[in-house]
Amino acid sequence: MSTGPVDWDARTYARASSPQLAWGEEVLDRLELRGDERVLDAGCGTGRVTEELLARVPNGTLIAVDGSQAMVDQTRERLGDRVEAFAVDLVELEVTQPFDAILSTATFHWIKDHEGLFARLHSALRPGGKLVAQCGGAGNIANVQAAIDAVGHPAFRDWAGPWNFATPEQTTARLAAAGFVDIWTWLQPWPVDPPNPREYFETVILGTHLERLPPEDRGAFVEDVLAQLDEPVRANYVRLNILART
Repeated sequence: MSTGPVDWDARTYARASSPQLAWGEEVLDRLELRGDERVLDAGCGTGRVTEELLARVPNGTLIAVDGSQAMVDQTRERLGDRVEAFAVDLVELEVTQPFDAILSTATFHWIKDHEGLFARLHSALRPGGKLVAQCGGAGNIANVQAAIDAVGHPAFRDWAGPWNFATPEQTTARLAAAGFVDIWTWLQPWPVDPPNPREYFETVILGTHLERLPPEDRGAFVEDVLAQLDEPVRANYVRLNILART
């Protein structure tokens, strides 16, 4: 989900985000559905995982939301009127009809306020509803963060990054405080060697946060970050998996 004033390059993201699709497919397999449920895709991105989720609720209702209007536009272009998609900050999500299940992939780590996030998601689920999610967890892309620090660009100096990479213990406590039960959280290493490292770093990892730099400096900055990493370039992802119910 987008958190800055400059929106994502959604078309390039759709082309470069095969790892995110693979994560989403694995998480989707954990969500048991009859096919007639009301489901929320929380952080739909360009709609690639949304499309697979839609096929699993042929007699149900699927709502897709994302913090980026460009991502929502891509989802609408992909799925048309088969899904209702709109832009919203998940911490401000309000629903008039509760959901049976919420699926989310590669989204929660973009949101600083996990306490507020989980409270909103809990209120959006019916009693007994399911939350099945995955996002960046503690230690996620630590080698990339180290490379950014090593470059030492003034715009990124002492920069903790825009992400909230929580531990399973922190997440379990926050989910419980929001009212969730039957909570299961765990970390899963998932290294990625992108075939086009520059495009991947520009679009997927740094995304809107390159706005900290003038446009003419962004390409050189990405190249400097890549030069700090071993060959082949690898992003050492660590995924935080979440299963819980209301």
